[in-house]
This record gives sequence, structure tokens and C-alpha cells, in this order.
Amino acid sequence: MAATVFSLFSKLLGNKEEEEITESEERIIYLLKKAKLSIMKSEMDEAEEILHQALYLAQESDSKRGIIYTYDLMANLAFLRGQLDNSEKLFKAAMTYMLDGGVKQDDNSFIEISLKLACIYAEQNKNELAVAGYQFCILSLKEKIEREDGMLDLPAEEKSNTRLLLGLCLDSYGRYLMSIAQFAEAQGMYEKALQICKEEQGELHPQTVTLMNDLATVLAAQGFHNEACDYVSQAFELAKKTDHPDQHVVLSNLAMILMEKGADHLAAAEKNLKEALKIAEEKKDFASIKYIQEELFELDRRKKRS
Repeated sequence: MAATVFSLFSKLLGNKEEEEITESEERIIYLLKKAKLSIMKSEMDEAEEILHQALYLAQESDSKRGIIYTYDLMANLAFLRGQLDNSEKLFKAAMTYMLDGGVKQDDNSFIEISLKLACIYAEQNKNELAVAGYQFCILSLKEKIEREDGMLDLPAEEKSNTRLLLGLCLDSYGRYLMSIAQFAEAQGMYEKALQICKEEQGELHPQTVTLMNDLATVLAAQGFHNEACDYVSQAFELAKKTDHPDQHVVLSNLAMILMEKGADHLAAAEKNLKEALKIAEEKKDFASIKYIQEELFELDRRKKRS
């Protein structure tokens, strides 16, 4: 689901048959695309400067669509730079413009920003606000899906996007619950997110692998090592089949779970860690290399103790 784009960009582009894009908005779109490219290249200062140009043009031309999307992208940039207070203010500004423009609170684009705010509160350890935000998103989407199921004239793609956004919210909430050691609750979120991902995107989708790996982690944290091994082993087989970029991450997770199962599984864990290290070195994933090397050191320590 992380690979699915729930973007306000389409709101700016609109439907040309219903509402033509003005010359000013064409310029805004160009600047926003340019800013996105700068963000992808980690040129954050340049991206911020471009976004301020886009915001000035959007305000000058009174393009509410342009203002909303620019605020959203500015907020995302602030979040990436760790400027959480500023990111929160910008997201709230975008939401105010959306509500003033008639966007409903169960609109997918509004819920997407609500989810981002929940993530900010989670980062700030504002737990009550974070939980309220996640639950608002999840409950709103569940109610919306129930309504949409009975709407025969609604395009299947739109229904699918709503379900995928629900999956994204469940996944995000699951990660938050994991971070505060509410493992049973996190397991429930991951299981529901995985079901949606399989139904909407298929077993071979990269996010299916990621969710299976995360579910294995939360099962292991509760001591369900056999179930965890089953999930992470399936995840690794799918990762190999699809050339998933995080094969080494999944494999090192399998090794960690095997280590927790006891001394009889240390040899298999060592083999998997060494294979994971080889893949990480080929990918030049230095963070993973360091982590795997630390786990190999821990494994050696356990071998000497056993």
C-alpha cells in the first residue's frame, strides 16, 4: 500500500471536461513537479524555494486547488526535514482550505492528511492525539467502504483506492502500536492490512512482503515464534520471486526469530545472517550492514553461552 499514491495532485489537475486548468495553474503544476524532483534528489533548500514561488502564485491567482496542494507538499517537506511543528501547521492550513472549499471529512484526500497528522503526533509522543487521529481515519474509511459497497455506479478503481487507503491507515497504526509495545493490538492491524493488500494488490505486490515481515515481527514479540517463522519464511520466498529490494531485511528478520527460538536454531540463523549480509553489501545498504554485523556478534555470543 505504501506504493499506492494517494495524492492531492489529481485534485489540482481536476477533470478538464468539468473545469479547465488556468494558465496560472499550469505554471503552479510545473513548479510543484519541479519541487517534487528536487525533493527526490534531496535538494531540500531548492525545493522549499520553489514551493514558496508556487504558493505566491497560487495565492495571487486565488487558486484554492493550487494553495491546497502546495501547502500539502510544503508540509511533507517539513516532515522530511524533521520540522514537525511547522509540518503540522501546514497540514492544518491545507485542511482548512479543503473544508472551506466543500471537501468532506471522509474524502480520501482529507483522510490522507489526517493520517499524516496522526503520524506527526506519534513522532512527538502526543499519544492521545495520535490514537484519536488513527482511529478517526480508520472508522471514517470503514463507514465509507460500507456505503460505497452499495453504490453500483461508483467506479471499481475508486472503491479500491478507499480500501487501499484503509490498509495504509491500518499499517501505520500497527507500526505506532508496535512502538508503544501494544503487540496484540498491532497484530490485529497488520492482519487486516495484509488481507486488504492481498485482495487489492495481490500476493506478489512488494507491500504484501513488507506486511508479512512486519506481522512476523509482532508475532515474535509476543513469543509466537513458530507462526512468526511461517510468515517471514513466506515473505522471503515472495521477496526472492519478485526481486524485492528488501530481501536482506526480511532474511535478517528470519535469522533474528530463529535466534529467539533457541540454541538448536543458531546454525540456521547464522547462515541466513551471512546471506543477508552479502546481499546488503551488494546493495551498499550501510545501515543494514551495520545492523547485521551487530546481530552476528550477538549470535557468536549466544553460541559461546550454549
